[in-house]
Amino acid sequence: MTDLFAERREKRLQGAEPLAVRMRPRSLDEFVGQEQFLGPGKLLRRTLEADRLTSVIFYGPPGTGKTTLAEVIALTSQRHFERAHAATIGVREVRQILQQAVDRLAHDGRKSILFLDEIHRFNRAQQDVLLQDVERGTITLIGATTENPFFAVNSPLISRSQIFAFQPLSEADICTLLQRAVADSQRGYGDLAVEVDDDAIEHWCVMCDGDARRALTALEIAVLSQSGAAESPGGSTVHIDREVAEESIQHKAVEYDPTGDSHYDAISALIKSMRGSDPDAAVYWLARMLVAGEDPRFIARRVAILASEDIGNADPRAITVAASAYQITERIGMPECQLTLAQAVIYMATAPKSNASATAVWEAMADVRQQRTVPVPRHLRDGHYAGAKKLGHGEGYAYAHDSEKGWVDQQYLGVDKTYYEPTDRGHEQHIRQFLAWLKEPPASSGAN
Repeated sequence: MTDLFAERREKRLQGAEPLAVRMRPRSLDEFVGQEQFLGPGKLLRRTLEADRLTSVIFYGPPGTGKTTLAEVIALTSQRHFERAHAATIGVREVRQILQQAVDRLAHDGRKSILFLDEIHRFNRAQQDVLLQDVERGTITLIGATTENPFFAVNSPLISRSQIFAFQPLSEADICTLLQRAVADSQRGYGDLAVEVDDDAIEHWCVMCDGDARRALTALEIAVLSQSGAAESPGGSTVHIDREVAEESIQHKAVEYDPTGDSHYDAISALIKSMRGSDPDAAVYWLARMLVAGEDPRFIARRVAILASEDIGNADPRAITVAASAYQITERIGMPECQLTLAQAVIYMATAPKSNASATAVWEAMADVRQQRTVPVPRHLRDGHYAGAKKLGHGEGYAYAHDSEKGWVDQQYLGVDKTYYEPTDRGHEQHIRQFLAWLKEPPASSGAN
């Protein structure tokens, strides 16, 4: 018997869906963004068009299309499609899905896809449940995660899956999605009297940080917060200008896990910006970490390491600045230490760079660890204890201060080996000149 109210119920359910859900694309051609693997002729597009999808992991920030692409696959795939969220499904339910996939493949040859959203919420044991069927190919896994899969997903599962890294959408991509939502008469606001200024759309494109869901939600809030005049065709026009657009989108909270991927990425960006002599980028990444609540002492420690590793004797004052910054940061804390850290970070970024000191100790450590050790030369050994002279300790040692240069040509290592090679940058150019001067032969004093 036909359910006469089914269509009405379906429309009510659809009407309750947020704009971002209603506007999800229904085909690959409607999908916006991720051209690096979904553009014409790219790997994932070719795979999907040929229905040859193998297990994949979609990794990237929120609102970049991970779930959306899974929905497109569900609509276009010739396979049975199961959806699940790792936060709400247990191992028992997963085992049932896997067994059903095996039975389906055995009975009618139809393959199955399991889309597991937020796969990082599964612990290692739960992820292991998937491994055998993924390896055998009885089910194709689509895992979606905002966490770095190399940290959050089991290595065996990683090795059996293709990873696709989703990037934040460009402003042009966001603009396309917003304009499409305004014009779409079935799922968007095309059949309503809604006008959106270009600078309002531009504001959302900038403020959403590449998050399509956030941009579409801002549009929806802007429309719903206006007069109900636009709720039916023929109603008076609702005009959304820049001011309304600004009110409809909040500043995005800084996404930052102090123990996770964003923590390591941010400190890596800070270090590389200082090493690369870009004070603007360095102070931005510093601010990003401080606003997100990073421990300022952690930042101060990294600045101190960089002062020796990447600046060294090119600017010997850098290590003093770093030491002072660490001490002040530890004593006064936030928010005042942000000024100290900013000064130190900018100093490091603008200082001349050399890793000659770091390279020297790394090479020496490698020689020691690899058993390429040398005995202490006899003339350098301690000769102050009883019996030392009988062993020849200290014999032949030349006292440097007895020389006019304060230096004598004698062997201190026992083998010919150069670890420290000063650069021509900053103070190291003076060190290089000094070392060369020490080895100059003395000027002849004889009369002509």
